[in-house]
Amino acid sequence: MIPTYDTDFWSPAFTYDEQPDGSVLMAQTGALPDHPPLLADYLDHWAATAPDRTWLARRSGAGDWTRISYAQGLDTVRRLGASLLDLGLTPDRPLLILSENSLEHALLGMACVYVGVPYAPVSPAYSLVSKDHGKLRDIATLLTPGAVFADDATAFGPAFAAIAAPDRHQITRDGELTYASLLDGDPARADAARARLAPDTVAKYLFTSGSTGSPKAVINTNGMITAMQALVRDCYRFLTHSPPVTLDWAPWNHTAAGNKVFYLIMTNGGTYYIDDGRPAPGKIDETLRNLREVSCTWYFNVPVGWDLLIDALETDEALSKTFFSDLGMMFYAGAGMAQHTWDRLKKASIKATGQEVLLATGLGSTETAPFALACTDPQDKSGNVGVPARGLVLKLVPTGGKLEARLKGPTITPGYYGDPAKTAEVFDADGYYCLGDALRPADPDDWSKGFFFDGRIAENFKLSTGTWVAVGAVRAKLVDAMGGLIRDAVITGEDQAQLGALLLLSAKGAALDPDTLRAALQDKLAAAAKAATAPL
Repeated sequence: MIPTYDTDFWSPAFTYDEQPDGSVLMAQTGALPDHPPLLADYLDHWAATAPDRTWLARRSGAGDWTRISYAQGLDTVRRLGASLLDLGLTPDRPLLILSENSLEHALLGMACVYVGVPYAPVSPAYSLVSKDHGKLRDIATLLTPGAVFADDATAFGPAFAAIAAPDRHQITRDGELTYASLLDGDPARADAARARLAPDTVAKYLFTSGSTGSPKAVINTNGMITAMQALVRDCYRFLTHSPPVTLDWAPWNHTAAGNKVFYLIMTNGGTYYIDDGRPAPGKIDETLRNLREVSCTWYFNVPVGWDLLIDALETDEALSKTFFSDLGMMFYAGAGMAQHTWDRLKKASIKATGQEVLLATGLGSTETAPFALACTDPQDKSGNVGVPARGLVLKLVPTGGKLEARLKGPTITPGYYGDPAKTAEVFDADGYYCLGDALRPADPDDWSKGFFFDGRIAENFKLSTGTWVAVGAVRAKLVDAMGGLIRDAVITGEDQAQLGALLLLSAKGAALDPDTLRAALQDKLAAAAKAATAPL
């Protein structure tokens, strides 16, 4: 059943407080909704309330789905948690997970959370792509893990060797210490550890990209994540009476999938289907195969994934019918969505259901757990990231002609593990976390209508003419103007007289022969230049 806007989404009201320095504090009226303070509380609840409901599922190769119910999941988590304690894992000797999403990954991670041992899922690229494993070594040096898990002992062998240390256990499916051997733990020991948990108990560490140095370990506590999920339920109220179902490929070492989507399912008693497909040519077919069998109530993807999916939805009526039959909302994040993709998705939802399914995005970061701003009002165009969630205060600071966004509330990280200097850098004097993003109000006279992302404060630059370039806005307009031929663009021209752009082709663009592609890009760029207020 498609949610109704009157009852199944929030209707927020706001207070505004202008500060002496010109900044404005914007917050919803009302307090943070009541919620259980521990992630373990939710698993216990759903194992008791809906013991036979599928919690996690993953397709076994070419076969059927392997399913784990809430009751089975709780039993497995308690046994695994006890075994991890027996191996000597503690808050100071966490678990490092190197491999991608899997049932074992999910259950080991939740086992850590259940017994108070932090865990850190890290990008598989640090193990499988890197030649020197430099970032992985830095992570291991920082966290001093007591154990490391990867599903494949052979593929991850070099990574294991790179961070090997005395008393650091290596857990795999097929090595000397196997995942299966950990299933014999004593649940009573896990229960005793679970009784000592508190909201400030660290659940996990999520790492920033480390594009300009070693990755930073963002501390994620139980209370931070459960508060974030309470805000999600307050916003998307249909979750409370319709257990969510999703199929998701996005990696759990990223906060969007690993925190928002994964815990959204568990805290609301839903079902999480692990998708082994990817939004890439040759890999999207597995996603489409799965979507022909799984009717999601909530579906998340990055814009390039939606680009590939809409092509299939428009040509496969049966797929479209299944996809939209139970869908409560479509969500995109990670980048801006091109307007033509937005329009096609809206049209497809109306064709399949007779009404518009909410298509929305939001704004947050690893440091905000990530849910912070969300949009639930129907929009004519893509990009509105919404308004601050209840329980958060959005501070908008005039900076260089823009409004810089800062946040305070119970979902904000206490900081970066082992790095007080970096922690101090990202909080202002009043304790607000500095996102580094600029926002532009959709309606300058009514900020309750939401905001558009207005670029990173640090990425904007000046041309030699003295003109400021809002990189985010220019990039979004350029991608949209190219009519699906590109998936992203890198804007250049700092201290130069003119702008430039490095175009990253989409699958549609890459399929064209060079001469046809060049002519098409020239036509699109010429049309965009005519419509621009400044030279592109």
